[in-house]
Amino acid sequence: MQGLFKPVLAIALLGGSGGVLAQNPYGEVTVPFEIKQAPDAPVYYTVGFTGVPDADNQGHTSNAGFVITGDGVVAYDALGTPALGYRLLQAIRERTDEPVKKVIAGHYHADHIYGLQAFREHTDAEIVAQANAMQYVNGEGAQRRLQQRSQALFPWVDEDTYIVEPDTLFEARHRFTIGGQGFEVLNAGPAHSPSDAIMVIEDTGVIFVGDIVFDGRLPFLGDDVDTNIWLEQLEYLSNMEPRPRFIIPGHGQATKDAQDAIAFTRGYIQFLREQMGEAVQDFVPFGQAYEQVDWSRYRDVPTFDAANRSNAYSVYLEMESELF
Repeated sequence: MQGLFKPVLAIALLGGSGGVLAQNPYGEVTVPFEIKQAPDAPVYYTVGFTGVPDADNQGHTSNAGFVITGDGVVAYDALGTPALGYRLLQAIRERTDEPVKKVIAGHYHADHIYGLQAFREHTDAEIVAQANAMQYVNGEGAQRRLQQRSQALFPWVDEDTYIVEPDTLFEARHRFTIGGQGFEVLNAGPAHSPSDAIMVIEDTGVIFVGDIVFDGRLPFLGDDVDTNIWLEQLEYLSNMEPRPRFIIPGHGQATKDAQDAIAFTRGYIQFLREQMGEAVQDFVPFGQAYEQVDWSRYRDVPTFDAANRSNAYSVYLEMESELF
């Protein structure tokens, strides 16, 4: 797609140079940007604001994080603008001089990948994604979303923002060790997206689960959702051994109550499938079906107004395709 990808200018690589990075070249991030640490592990993360990306939150609506291994940094996701990606790099540099060696893309959706531009231009990190990420990279929807965000998030997303392709693609799993710390990245899709991937930080009990789990807010279910596989992945996480003791989702608060967070996401998806499935079987039009559902258990959950109706419609269409 012409105009979507741009050549990278010759910029000094700062990924292993040490010290605090210079002023943000993509525009200063002025919204709060707090870095938290997972309990008893060298794992750090930032939590985005609830809601859709807009000028008020400067696109900081998703989570991302990084692991300091002693011989290099592994990042998971890169946030929703190049400016936020650079701010994440600044946070890394505030804590370590170790080079950023890998960035794992939890999935290829705009609110998680635009920050990859900062890593591509200011580090020599390897960017890793599940192979289905190329469906997004090569799809027309990526261009449309970039145009939309260049208006909604200007100047943090502008005409110089581009989609960064992964350096490395994997199918089922991608295992590696850095600084004696083992990592396993697992294909968890197509569920929330075609390219969902979770990252297990071995022997720590900490897992980055991406948008497979949403805690304290409703997920967004797009056109490429597969709720059957999503439920299977939630079941896998629920029964994983050893049990996760701390999960960092793609949106919402990180938590020690992994089972509760998994149960919340699973319950919401199951409720949508039950309600929309009955409507499809009874040939009830979507608008009528939506109005007939008792949404009281979810109405006060953040993002209900922004996400619930479109989520229900996505599942309605999905249930139609399963029936016919």
